[in-house]
Amino acid sequence: QVQLVESGGGLVQPGGSLRLSCAAASGFTLDYLNIGWFRQAPGKEREGVSCMSSHADIIYYADSVKGRFTISRDNARNTVYLQMNSLKPEDTAVYYCAAVVLPDRCGRPFGSWGQGTQVSVSS
Repeated sequence: QVQLVESGGGLVQPGGSLRLSCAAASGFTLDYLNIGWFRQAPGKEREGVSCMSSHADIIYYADSVKGRFTISRDNARNTVYLQMNSLKPEDTAVYYCAAVVLPDRCGRPFGSWGQGTQVSVSS
């Protein structure tokens, strides 16, 4: 079962930027996996934010982050990134990465969820 580890969260002011990283645990490779970023804010359901196919030819963004977030992958580093710009208070959430079956809609994540990384946007 693939194990992923998220990092890069923090506290940032509105309008600021953060880059999240999703790395595979030792012994796993992300090369053949579709990977997505999800987030869960307090009292809300987990939602798909952005997903990318294994070949990076299919990319999905939730409407709420289009034009502000960019997903990318570096297979040589076995890492998927989420660059988040122009952050808003409503982006505050715990962010998770996961392998997904359907990258065009961030559908059907599988595997166990990791600890996630907290992103807080506040002045």
